[in-house]
Amino acid sequence: MKKQNKSKSADLSRRDFIKTTAVMGAATLASGTNRIFAAGSDVVRIGLIGCGGRGTYDVTNCLNSAENVELVAMGDLFQDRLDACRTNLTSIPTDTDPEMAEAAARLIAKVKVTDETCFVGWDAYKQVLVTDVDMVILTEPPHFRPEHLKAAIEAGKHVFMEKPVAVDPLGVRSVIASSELADKKKLTIVAGTQMRRISHLVECMRQIHDGALGDILGGQCVRIGDGLLGWGPPERQPDWTDMEWQLRRWLFLTWLSGDFIVEQHIHNLDIMNWALDAHPVKCIGLGGRQTRVEPEYGNVYDHFAVEYEYPNGVRIEYMGSQIDGCSYRNDQRLVGTKGSAYMDFGRAIIEGENPFNYEWDEINPCLRQHANQINAIRQGKALNEGKRVAESTLTTIMGRISAYTGRALSWDWVMNASKLDLSPAKYEFGSLPMEEVAVPGQTKLI
Repeated sequence: MKKQNKSKSADLSRRDFIKTTAVMGAATLASGTNRIFAAGSDVVRIGLIGCGGRGTYDVTNCLNSAENVELVAMGDLFQDRLDACRTNLTSIPTDTDPEMAEAAARLIAKVKVTDETCFVGWDAYKQVLVTDVDMVILTEPPHFRPEHLKAAIEAGKHVFMEKPVAVDPLGVRSVIASSELADKKKLTIVAGTQMRRISHLVECMRQIHDGALGDILGGQCVRIGDGLLGWGPPERQPDWTDMEWQLRRWLFLTWLSGDFIVEQHIHNLDIMNWALDAHPVKCIGLGGRQTRVEPEYGNVYDHFAVEYEYPNGVRIEYMGSQIDGCSYRNDQRLVGTKGSAYMDFGRAIIEGENPFNYEWDEINPCLRQHANQINAIRQGKALNEGKRVAESTLTTIMGRISAYTGRALSWDWVMNASKLDLSPAKYEFGSLPMEEVAVPGQTKLI
């Protein structure tokens, strides 16, 4: 059996980091598009919880999105992850060209963390929350998101959290409850569903919601192709316990990532919820694994197909895979009584009675989402995406549960009755047997 490609390291090199994050923000500023950036003189103090590649990327975009934003605290379960992130944020490779060096220097000036405000261990998130941060960025593995969000809102912090926001129905319910508390406390929550800030998708959705397609009859979203951009599980080290090994290859464990339909393809299904302004009411799915079958690939699938039924009988067909060597496709389509829409991440096209064509405007939506939140914080405006992203997360979770069990499911049952809780018995480094790969027709519906 051919194995998926593995990268030499899951970490970003400092050079790649500079090129893909700090310079991206500087280039956008230099292009004259800084009208999207938050304005204001009050310093917003940021804490980062989860210092892997995504955390490094998100905090960089946050710092680049506005003036007077500072990173003052960091927390991670692992010392090496925190150290790598801190190094990336505060170093300029010697062979960096002048433009990149200038961008990196601007970023470095906003990093105010000290040894005393860097925390490691299972309670690192709690230690970040007792500092004087105004806002936290949650980029730990998704399993931990509900508890960390709850703690952050209770501590009175604004929150940016990556998608997905849970891996099981219990977690989704917790996120919704925390979002309701955030409203009461007038705290902002922004989710990393940045597709909702891509200009051509925003404009296409405006057309759809204004009736350009008429009554929507159905659609499809497809995301098939290679694996995780070359990212592979790290080689297990002799001193790693079961728990540490699973945490360091979290993408391949359902209890930590939710499987790829939840962890990555939430973007595609979130677009469908957005277009239909609703969540599905039913689904039936299937899936399996044909290439990622070795033990290091945990217990996740490598392909899914789910039919979602939305209100008014609208059916959306989802198909997704992560299998090397396959043709690539990543798009969404909708058909209505007046026309059809095609959307990918570079353009949006409507054909029929109300034609429309719009292409990517080159402004990074990951900068937009942070600028929007910083503006809302400074202006005291309501901005809470918690319930919406929780519903998109549950959309993906119910598809996974249906595929794992082979059972048709209703939204009401999954949201209100399912007792599925993927949490381990205890959070400590030690023995942790890996759950078996789900087998449709045999895996129990909980």
